[in-house]
Amino acid sequence: MRIFILFVLLAVGIPGKPQQAPKPNIILILADDMGYGDLGCYGQQQIQTPHIDALAKNGLRFTGYYAGSTVCAPSREALLTGRHTGHTAIRGNFLTDSQEDPAMPGNKVTIAELLQKAGYRTGLIGKWGLGGEGHGPDTQGFDYSYGYLDQIQAHNYFPPFLYENGKKVMLPQNGNGATGAYSHHLFVEKTMRFLEESTPRQPFFLYLPYTIPHGKHVIPDNSQYAGKDWPEQFRNYAAMISLLDADVGRILQLLRQKGLDKNTLVLFTSDNGANPGFAKFFHSNGHFRGHKTTLYEGGIRAPLIAWWPGVIKPGQTTGHMAAAWDLLPTLCTVAGIATPAGTDGISLYPLLAGKGRQAVHDHLYWEFYVYNYNWNKPGATTPRNWLDARAIRYRNWKAVIKNTPGGQEEAMELYNLDADAGEKNNVAAAHPAVVKKMRALLATASRADAPYFPYKP
Repeated sequence: MRIFILFVLLAVGIPGKPQQAPKPNIILILADDMGYGDLGCYGQQQIQTPHIDALAKNGLRFTGYYAGSTVCAPSREALLTGRHTGHTAIRGNFLTDSQEDPAMPGNKVTIAELLQKAGYRTGLIGKWGLGGEGHGPDTQGFDYSYGYLDQIQAHNYFPPFLYENGKKVMLPQNGNGATGAYSHHLFVEKTMRFLEESTPRQPFFLYLPYTIPHGKHVIPDNSQYAGKDWPEQFRNYAAMISLLDADVGRILQLLRQKGLDKNTLVLFTSDNGANPGFAKFFHSNGHFRGHKTTLYEGGIRAPLIAWWPGVIKPGQTTGHMAAAWDLLPTLCTVAGIATPAGTDGISLYPLLAGKGRQAVHDHLYWEFYVYNYNWNKPGATTPRNWLDARAIRYRNWKAVIKNTPGGQEEAMELYNLDADAGEKNNVAAAHPAVVKKMRALLATASRADAPYFPYKP
C-alpha cells in the first residue's frame, strides 16, 4: 500500500512542493538541397508553401542564417556537433572504397547524445549521411532511427530497403525496381507514430532530415502543378517542396491535437543551397550568387524558422548572423544543460526567447573539399578530392578563396554584403586592411585533423 501511495505521489506531485516545469520538446526539420528562396516567406512566387509560411508568420524568421556547408555530409556534422568545417571530420562529400559515406568518428558528441543524457527521448527519421552499417544514428545518441544511412542510397525515393535502429528493413513494395513505397511517405508515417507515442512525461528531440527536394526529382503525384507549362523535373521539384510543406502542417496539427504545441520548439532549415538549374528557374537561392557546391551566399545562405508558442513572439524577422553550428548550444540552453567546451557555436536562446543579451560571432568560417567521382578512371589527372574553397564572414565582409585541383590558391575575393549581397563586385583591391584581417582569421580557422580531407592514399 505504501508503495502504491508513493507511486501516486510521484506521478501527480507531492502536495505543497513546487513542480519543476517540463523540459521543452524539440523538433528539428532539415530539408535537403532546398534553397533560401524556395519558400513563400523568403520571396518564392511560384511554389506554394502555406504551412511553412504560417510557421514563419507565427514565429521568428532568420535572414542571416548559414548552413554548415554547401553539400550534404559536412553540413550535417556541423549541425549535429556544433563545429564548423574547419573542425569537423567530414569536410566534403566523399565515397570510400566501400562505396559509402565515411563514418563520423564515434568520439564526436552529437546534440542527440547530450539530450539523451538529459532525459530526452531522441529520434531521427530521414537521411543520416554520416556513416554506413555500424556507424548509424543508433551509435550517436538516437533512441529511434529510420531511414537511409548512406546518401548515395538516398537518391532513390523507392529504395529496396531502409534502416530501422541500425538494422536493414526490406521494402518488398519496391522489389525488382517497383515503385510501391515512396520513402518520404514512409518517413512521415514514422514521424507521426513517434509523435503519437510521445507523452508529457518525457520530453523528446525529433530530428527530421527529410530527403526532399533532393534529386532524383521524382514524386508520385505532381498534379498540384500539372497546369504549369514547365519541364517535368521542375513540376516535380515544386511538388516535392509543397509536399514537404503539407507534411509540416500535419506535424503541427498533431502537436496541437496532443496538446504538445505550447511546449515544443520547432526549427525548420535546409542543409545547403539549391542546384543551379532550380536557382535559375525558380530563383531558389533568392538574389544570392552561387548554388550548391559553392561557398558564395547561394550555396550556404539558408532559411531558418523558429516557432515556439508562448515563448517566441510571432511575426519577427532577424538579420542576426548565425550558422548551423549554433543549433547545438541553442538546444542545450533550451534543455537546461551545459554546452560542451570546444564547440564553435553560440546559443541563440536569448534571441528566441527575447530574454537577456544575445552574443554575436566575431566571424564565421567554411571550407569545402570537392570530390572527383572519376578519380580512378583511365587517364584521370586530378586527385580524388581537394580543397576547393574557403570562406570567411566577418561583420559585413565576406571573403572567398578558391583553389585549383592542383592545390594552387587563387587571389582572395572580397565582398561588402551590406552593399552587395549578390557578391557581384570584388573589392579586395580597395580594402587591403580588410584583406589582411581576413588572412589573419584564416590562419587559425582550420585544424588538419580530417583523415579524408584531403585524401592521401
